[in-house]
Amino acid sequence: MLELKSISKSYIGKMDALVGVDLTLAPGEIVGLFGENGAGKTTLMKCILGYLRHKGTVTLDGEPITRKNIARLSFATCEHSFFPNLSPADHRAFYETQFPHFRAKRFEGLMDFFNLPMEKPVRTFSTGQQNQLEVILALSQGADYILMDEPFAGNDVFNREDFYKVLLGILEPTETVLLSTHLLEEVSQFISRAVLLRGGKIVGDVTTLSLEEEGVALMDYVRSAYHYEADRVSKALSDLTDET
Repeated sequence: MLELKSISKSYIGKMDALVGVDLTLAPGEIVGLFGENGAGKTTLMKCILGYLRHKGTVTLDGEPITRKNIARLSFATCEHSFFPNLSPADHRAFYETQFPHFRAKRFEGLMDFFNLPMEKPVRTFSTGQQNQLEVILALSQGADYILMDEPFAGNDVFNREDFYKVLLGILEPTETVLLSTHLLEEVSQFISRAVLLRGGKIVGDVTTLSLEEEGVALMDYVRSAYHYEADRVSKALSDLTDET
């Protein structure tokens, strides 16, 4: 169990990025983390990983995140964490020395599925290919909790859909995914739970099963949680075209 209690984070000269966030992630969940730009999604993930100093506690099965258990967490970031001058084969060799539970078979299978070259330097890859490799490494590390921050930038809709299907097919019951993305409608059929951030606070947390039982679409739930104004665009256009 990954548990966050009262997580708060402030940046100098800016509004609070996170305010008293409580969140629990259980084994086997695929959780979508949604919110507008600046809602705190990336900050939250970096606090979980210990990349940022913050108030509150993050525990994994009741223990703080330290060098002893950090390998149980992996991170696929749109900022990239690979070594650009190394090839995927070099990355595999490095990961095998650092992570005792590295999934070599999964790594090779995903590389083959996405038709990524094994021997070329990663810097020669397209942005979409680099993002695919980033996700493949996170999924192959052998972690129990896999955090993904906007991992599909630069990938076309077909690659993204294929990846969602592959993800559901390869994850084991003990693996948990926390996926931050703006592609809410695309992932609605693949996640088991949606967590909504706004202004650094959780404003919604619901399972997709409960929404289905209530006959509520995920997008409608999000609109309601964010108090979205349906006539916002028409009002703006009226103001912009008003001759005064």
